[in-house]
Amino acid sequence: MKQQVFNVLFLCTGNSARSIIAESLLRHWGEGKFSVYSAGSAPKGEVHPIALELLQHLKLPTAGLRSKSWDEFAAPQAPHLDFVFTVCGNAASEVCPVWPGQPMTAHWGVEDPAAVVGTEAQKWSAFREALRILENRIRIFSSLPLRSLDRLKIERQLQVIGTTMPEPGVG
Repeated sequence: MKQQVFNVLFLCTGNSARSIIAESLLRHWGEGKFSVYSAGSAPKGEVHPIALELLQHLKLPTAGLRSKSWDEFAAPQAPHLDFVFTVCGNAASEVCPVWPGQPMTAHWGVEDPAAVVGTEAQKWSAFREALRILENRIRIFSSLPLRSLDRLKIERQLQVIGTTMPEPGVG
């Protein structure tokens, strides 16, 4: 019997760092269980070079990663979405799209590493921290028994995961 594959979309403003990192991480940790996408409300048009280099260094999937508009997923031929996660760090000050339809949604805010101004070391540190937070949340999500939980229980778990932070030095 073929196992159901869930479609997941990670949304962010620029779709150049956080949502791209999340897409790659879930492709890795949820291989075979999820089809994963990312998009932005105001896409930058390119993947941030540090995000791409970090993913490649960690041997995480990078094939097909590109910065794109969330409008692609509102088109009639777009995949039906089961889950939509916003990963904008501060929803009050960033324009994060609200997804129409019936997918389960959650806000998993992470500070934007692409916004860090400083030395190269500080920028890399910000990207590693964003990856660490997202990886912790995605590993928890990908281990949920989604097929055996009802929608309400899944939605509660998604909200809790969005507040989960890894222990310092772990992840």
